[in-house]
Amino acid sequence: MTLRRKLLLVALCTLALPMAGWLYVRQMETLLREGQAQALTASARAMARSLVVTDAPLPPAGPVWYVQDAANPITIDGYGDDWAPLTPWSQPLDKRGKLLLAADADWLYLYADVRSAQRTRADADDPGALRADHLVLSLGKGGQTRRFLIASAAPGPVTPRPLDPPVDGLPARITVQWQEDGSGYRVELRVPRSGLDTLGLAVFDPATGGDPEAVQSRPLVTYSKALSKELGLLALDGVQARVLAPQGWLLAQTGRLTTPTMAPSDQPGWFAALVYRSLLANQVDDAELWTQDVPRLDVTEVREASSGKPATLWRQGEARGSVVLAAAVPIERDGQVVGVLLLEQASRAVPLLANRALLGLLLTSFGVLLVAGAILLIFATRLSLRLGRLRDAAERAQLNDGRLDGPFPMTSAEDEIGDLARSFERLFEVVGGYTDYLRTLASKLSHELNTPLAIVKSSLDNLEHALQEGNAMPPDAQPYMQRARDGVARLGQLVRAMSEASRMERAIAAAEPEDVDLVAVVRGCSDAYRPLAGTRRMETVLPNEPMTMHCAPELIAQALDKLFDNALSFTPEGGWLRLTLRATSGGAEIELANQGPQLPAAMQGRLFDSLVSLRDKATPGDAPHLGLGLYVVRLVAERHGGVAIARNLEDGSGVAFTLQLHGMPRQRL
Repeated sequence: MTLRRKLLLVALCTLALPMAGWLYVRQMETLLREGQAQALTASARAMARSLVVTDAPLPPAGPVWYVQDAANPITIDGYGDDWAPLTPWSQPLDKRGKLLLAADADWLYLYADVRSAQRTRADADDPGALRADHLVLSLGKGGQTRRFLIASAAPGPVTPRPLDPPVDGLPARITVQWQEDGSGYRVELRVPRSGLDTLGLAVFDPATGGDPEAVQSRPLVTYSKALSKELGLLALDGVQARVLAPQGWLLAQTGRLTTPTMAPSDQPGWFAALVYRSLLANQVDDAELWTQDVPRLDVTEVREASSGKPATLWRQGEARGSVVLAAAVPIERDGQVVGVLLLEQASRAVPLLANRALLGLLLTSFGVLLVAGAILLIFATRLSLRLGRLRDAAERAQLNDGRLDGPFPMTSAEDEIGDLARSFERLFEVVGGYTDYLRTLASKLSHELNTPLAIVKSSLDNLEHALQEGNAMPPDAQPYMQRARDGVARLGQLVRAMSEASRMERAIAAAEPEDVDLVAVVRGCSDAYRPLAGTRRMETVLPNEPMTMHCAPELIAQALDKLFDNALSFTPEGGWLRLTLRATSGGAEIELANQGPQLPAAMQGRLFDSLVSLRDKATPGDAPHLGLGLYVVRLVAERHGGVAIARNLEDGSGVAFTLQLHGMPRQRL
């Protein structure tokens, strides 16, 4: 990973700033909402206690029957078409049916739908009617009740049979319509509304048994205008209040849910509303059920309040950018929950404050992040460029054998990179000086050793001449004299070779380049080598097209001579040699491969150094091999901007020496 990418990752750590700010704003928004919820809950508790203290017409504790307002005229025919608008809020009846109650100014209407696959039929006047499928209806007024048996052997009008004596104020006879199908039966009736305060309805099934006359009455409750008026005296401005039965039935309602107005400049846009819903108020529920004008609210908050626990809920407001807080508290009388008080209040303050804080934080954090990222990017880019200059200078010095071709960059900088540059400069100055010393060592030694060698040689000649004239040389001393002469001769050859290496370096450096066809140069060398190969097989692989390069052809031919001489000495009789010329992307490549022993792994990188050889040590009297041939090859390759490489062949049959050439620079006139 590059330095700029690493610093980019470091810059991304600044994202912790907006993250921490977002968490802080969200916590602030939560605290604001909790404070508003606690205040509304306290107001609801106070209103609930006031309703109890002022003896408001609250419903009694326990199960009740809820009577809805008849929106349309209801015809008593036993069919449920007239009850369609009220059907979604039916009440369960003995786990096997459902009950709907409605009222207008004069009448109370009842519609019961009972599911029963197997039936025992009998009319209400039959003696066995109590053992057949039937309903028991109980009407109550002022603490007195009267029961009626409703049964029918066939669809149509039914006259219920009274089970109790007549009661003043309660009807003596009731007209009922009975309809049935394969899934059960339906009963529809109406009774005068005035005076009724309780109602009971029981379903008897012969298959399950039980008391055929038993019925449990429940109080009748409906929407109360008196309770709504009492509630309106206690409600706060801008707050919608509802009184519900413990089962969620609407008993009273007052106030309107109004959203506070604000200046057009403070109106939140769609993006701000989206940010608030997605990043902050993720606990805001849907508003569809709450905004409908329904007779019953069957929601979790109402059920919790019915069990005696206050509950709050945040939901979406009708206006954009608004929220509604709903607080439900129990209304308790004598330790029993007789109803639920539900207060709803619309607010724009919490979303507005949270949005402003969050958007301000996001803008600030984004600006800081951009500035920090830009600074780090500029710093990383500058640092990378400075390190790249150090790398380039070090690579140039390596190509020049440790010698600097100019002042080392950034040595005047006062930071750590400047210290590193100064250390590199001192290192390369030392390495360059040592390299120059080694380069001139051969010429210095050859010059300094010529005089001592001449003195030793002349002294040996004089000593041998003096001993031979006086016949004083013992026979045993003759071999020692000859060995001394051989040693002096070998030292002389070594001195001449070192002088020749220095002279070749100067000659190679002074060679003049020209545009030549490498194919012709290599072909000419190959034709000259073929007679010298003897019994060895010489192969030449050349391209079909000319290959022009700006180079010194005599130096390339000299390098090939050295390579051929080296390959010939290691190729056995009957072996093969292969000379190949191929074009590369940046120049040309000349390879001479031969059959023979492989190169030791430790020597492959040192073969092209001066005075290094892998040939067997010469026996006394033989001329020593000084290892200057491959050194000349390396100098020629470097003069042409390339390198010399030695490697073992993949099949293990021999070795290959390669000259990679890129041409010599053209001189500007």
